[in-house]
Amino acid sequence: MTLSDSWASKQATVTRVGAAEAVLRELRSAIEGGELGVGTRLPSEASLATRFGVSRSVVREALRSTTALGLTETHTGKGTFVVSTRVEADAVFGNHSAESLREARPHIEIPAAALAAERRSDDDVDALRELLRRMEREADPKEWVRLDGELHLRIATASGNDVFSAVLAEIREALAGQSERVNLLPDRVTASNAEHRDIVDAIEAGSADTASAAMSRHLRRVQDALGQLSTR
Repeated sequence: MTLSDSWASKQATVTRVGAAEAVLRELRSAIEGGELGVGTRLPSEASLATRFGVSRSVVREALRSTTALGLTETHTGKGTFVVSTRVEADAVFGNHSAESLREARPHIEIPAAALAAERRSDDDVDALRELLRRMEREADPKEWVRLDGELHLRIATASGNDVFSAVLAEIREALAGQSERVNLLPDRVTASNAEHRDIVDAIEAGSADTASAAMSRHLRRVQDALGQLSTR
């Protein structure tokens, strides 16, 4: 019997509330607690679905989360393997560390939001409103992340400052990775949608101070979420 078989044979304690979050919590606990060590191949999606009493899509979402946290890697045709027993406090997203993004984003996105409030066109506002509507309806986590990147880039473009938009475009992959990790927290997408709406409302109203404050608040809450994930 392999290590993962031994772990899988134990009674699961997962609840039906927040199924993907509960499966993630169980997997993370087993990995960080040493039951599933580095190099261990996890049971198949079907086996995990049976163990936890959930659908394979729920298991797939949980495994995407363990990968986003840097705990596992999935290799096509081979399975999902444990690659680390702890979440790195300073994760790397794309080519940039979480700490580098923390330091840089406020200097780019807060003034960009303020300038967007002063310079936005009707087309900019329409585009931002449409992105918000799509994000609030979107059920696919990966598509939501893509739209999130598009929204932030559109705000930078609306600022009329090509340096801000060029920088946002260059770090978009890193921002997507950061967004994927932050969204592992329950209800974080709902909170982000509300924060984005505050930013867009302020831009449409033409209030630079309110727009910069709303963006600052959003970035601060993203950092708070990352901190929670590194210590959960």
